[in-house]
Order: sequence, then structure tokens, then C-alpha cells
Amino acid sequence: MEQQPGIDIIPLFEPGNGVKDLDHYASSLRQSELRYNQLVENLQAAIYTTDAEGHITLYNKAAADLWGREPTIGKDMWCGSYKIYDTDGADMPLDTCSMARVLKEGRPILGEEIIVVRPDGAFRNVAPQSQPLFDENGKIIGAVNMLVDITGIRQSEHALRESEKQLMQLNSSLEKKVEERTADLNARNEELKRSEERYHKMIDEVEDYAIVLLDQTGIILNWNKGAEKIKGYREDEIVGKSFSTFYMEEDRRKGLPLNLLAEARTNGKAIHEGWRLRKDGTIFWGSIVITALHDAEKNIVGFSKVTRDLTARKKAEDKMIEYTKRLEFQNKELEQFAYAASHDMKEPLRKISFYNNFIRQDPSLQLNKKASEYLTRSLSAVKRMSKLIDDLLTYSKTNAANESVEQTDLNEIVEEIAFSHKEMLEAKEVMIEVGKLPMIPAIPFQIKQLMDNIINNSIKYKYPGRKCIIKINSKLIQGSDIDSSEAEPGSQYHQIIIEDNGIGFEAQYAEKIFDIFQRLTNGAGHQGSGVGLAICKKIVQNHRGIIKAVAIENEGARFDIFMPVINN
Repeated sequence: MEQQPGIDIIPLFEPGNGVKDLDHYASSLRQSELRYNQLVENLQAAIYTTDAEGHITLYNKAAADLWGREPTIGKDMWCGSYKIYDTDGADMPLDTCSMARVLKEGRPILGEEIIVVRPDGAFRNVAPQSQPLFDENGKIIGAVNMLVDITGIRQSEHALRESEKQLMQLNSSLEKKVEERTADLNARNEELKRSEERYHKMIDEVEDYAIVLLDQTGIILNWNKGAEKIKGYREDEIVGKSFSTFYMEEDRRKGLPLNLLAEARTNGKAIHEGWRLRKDGTIFWGSIVITALHDAEKNIVGFSKVTRDLTARKKAEDKMIEYTKRLEFQNKELEQFAYAASHDMKEPLRKISFYNNFIRQDPSLQLNKKASEYLTRSLSAVKRMSKLIDDLLTYSKTNAANESVEQTDLNEIVEEIAFSHKEMLEAKEVMIEVGKLPMIPAIPFQIKQLMDNIINNSIKYKYPGRKCIIKINSKLIQGSDIDSSEAEPGSQYHQIIIEDNGIGFEAQYAEKIFDIFQRLTNGAGHQGSGVGLAICKKIVQNHRGIIKAVAIENEGARFDIFMPVINN
């Protein structure tokens, strides 16, 4: 067969074998492509690529799940997000995202964080890991981005797919000349090589995940930069060895590595967390996902193993558990001390009250007006001291562990408070106006105490000569709209608003009034222990909420309580 002018024919099979060799070669190419497709397809991380102009060329299902939508290949630019924000809540145009900047600047962009808004309104905190892709001449041909979902780093990996679709479109014609088939296969071969190079670059350049390919027995076949960074081995040191090398001696003795392979073989994947060994003998807390890889006939041909180093998270969790245990022990000791102290302090107060009343009521003593006045003041001081001791005891016992949480109707709570104080409200000309309040998961006794304390606070600090009006309403609000570092931007809150027309307070006391023993005013007629609002703050914190106060002196005060919405 003569070679046509201007065409270089590269023989891909031995002469004489004809179409069978071509089919065998095409099948090998499909198997190779399928193998790499399945490897990336099963990655837990959300990954996608763009061409040099920024058009999305492929993405995996993990990326689509993260975005909450399916972008259009070749049309959508830079990323598939419905909308993105900066961490401060500022709107971020898509053409300023990390992928757009990587394509403009030709350099990796790592260590940033954005908030992805899905079409259904859900928020996800994401750390993009954007890398440019270059051809052999150093020209940028596109970019790859791995989106690390740091809201919950426990999402399952899903499929990458594109080249398989191109392979499935391979429609050979037996009538075509061998030269045309050879040219067609040669062109497809080049495309497959470029596709494999993209996959290799995408896998190899990932540093936060150790991505390893295993054969059917657990022998390591490849090694990426993330594996070298996390486990300490170079590729030439570890390829060909068993992945059980990374497991603790006790785990190997119990057969954990082989058990995980068996689980992945049976169920398709195996997920596990535990201590793992590095090359230098140090240990790290690894979160691993082993996924079975299949050929076209559904036979298992190997496994992909993705590992993430979560040592910092594990140590933080262990430290928090230990801190919580110490705190619980200290709280129990504090409660015991407070109970004992209150009992010991109340006993002498009872005696003082008893003796003073006896003296004041004994007609034989014939007390003059001054002595009688001193006795009255003394009894009043005893009463205030007793109230302070009761409030301190209540404060020390106010914690979330004492009572069970149940659905609580705030309207019923307010109605019960108003009914129990009906005579006092009428005597002091107090009107309570209540809107529609929500049901919240809460400790009913504590919520009743919270609302009772704030309502009594409004009554205590009513403006002299002015009818006291207390308004209670609520609405839903996003955490990102609350002026507090304690609020979670992606969560919703019930905002319960309690406002009055009393004497108010100066703006400088907006935070201090929630401190224990902090009084709004020391003026006559406004007696209090300075513990009531401290109890309110502690109750709100027990329910993972936020309480704030604002006021205008001589015009009134307002308390805003933000309780998180918990969806069942």
C-alpha cells in the first residue's frame, strides 16, 4: 500500500491482522479511558475544568450537588454556582471568582473561601483550589478547580464524565479504507492522550487529598502529590507495595485493611476514619473512602482510595470533649456550692427577720418612731438580700442539661405570664400587646423565666405617670443579617422583639446590662438584684441563641432575642 502524499501513517497494528487489530486497539483505548473516568468519577471532592476562555468543559456530580444546579457545558463561564458571596456577605460577580482570575493571571489561587448560594436558597461555605492547566509549550489551555465543602466535609464523591461520551460516539465503518480508519483512530488517539493528560494533571496536582489507585489485592499502582504530602513517601518508594503499610500494627493484626477492601468489593465503597502511619513513623488522623472500580462488564478491576488528613479536626474535637467534661464537673461543683452557700446565708437572715419582727410587734418595748423606722429598713434589707440569694441560686442552676427540650409555644408562655400577674398588671396600668409568636424547640421552664424576667424588667422601669405598654412580636431573619459574630450566616433565626415605653437606658449600657450585678439604674423606686438579665442571657445561650438590647433614655427599651430555626 502506497502512502498518499502529505499524510504520515503511523502503523498501530501488525500488517495482516486488519480490522481485528483496529478493534482491539480501540477497545484498549476505551478501557484506558474508562479506567481514568471511573477513578475521577468516584472522587469525593467536587471538581470541574474550563477551557482557556473560561467555558466549563466538564464537572463531576459532586460539583453539581454542591452548586444545586447543572451548568451547561461549553456555555456557562468560570463556575456552575447560582450565586456566590464573599465571606463578609458582599456579592461576588462570577467573573471575579478564583477560576476567572486563574485564567487571567495564569497562576494557582489557593487558600480563599467563598459562600456558594444554591437556587433553593441554601448556603455552603467553600474553599476553592484553582489550578491553571498548560500544554507542553507552556500555553494555558484551561483550568481545574477543586471545591472543598468546609460546611460539612463528609459528602460523597460523584462522577466525572465527558470523554466516555465521545468514545461511545465512535462509529466505525467497515466500508472505509484502512487509511481513513487509521487516520480516524490516530486523531482519536491524540484526543485520548490529551484527555488522559488532563486527568493526570488534575489528579497529580491535588495536594489536600491523597488519591491512590489500587489493584484488586490492595497493591498501590499510582501516587499523587497529595499522597506524598500527607504520607511522606515518594512515588518510587511506595508504588508496588500494599496500602496496609499506612495502617497501625494493631489495625493490621485485626485485618482492618483487607476488611475495608472486602466492604468496598461488596457494597461499592468503604468509609473509615482512624489513626494512620506516615513514613517517618508519626501518625495522622485519616478520613478515607475506598471505591471499587469496574470494567465495562462490571467486573472489579481495582480500587480508588482517597485520604484526607483531619488530624487538626480530631485534636480539636478531643480537646473540646475534655474541656466539656471539665466544665460539666466544675458546673456541678458550682451548683453544690451555690446551694450550700444560699442555705447557710438564708439561715441568719431568717433569724434577723424573726427577731426584728418580734421587737417591732412587742407592745411592751414601746419603740419610738425612729427605732421603728430602723427596724422597717432592716427588714426591707433582709428581704432584698433573700431575693438576691434566690436569684444567684437560680443563675447557678440555669443550664441546658437540667431540663429536656420540647416544642414550646411562645404565645402560651406569654399568656400564662400575663394571667399569673393579672392583678399586678391592672394595678400598675400595664398593657401587653402580643403578635403571632412561633413554636420553638426549648426548655419550657427556662423560656418562661426568660420572658417573665424581661416583662418584669419593663414593668420595673416604667416611666412615672405614663401608662406602660409592652409590645411582643416576632419574625424570621437570616443569620447573615444579625449584627453579631455568634450568628451563623447560613442559618435562619426567630427574632423575638420585646419593646416598652419606659425610662430606657443610656446606649453605653447596651452590653453591660447582661452582666451579673449590673443594674440599669440606681434610682429610688427601681430595686433589683442585678441578676435577672444575666439569667436571661444564660438561658438564651443555653438554646444557642443571641440576645441584644437597645434603648433611648426616657423613651423606652427594646430586647431582641434570636433563636435558631431547627428543621426536623
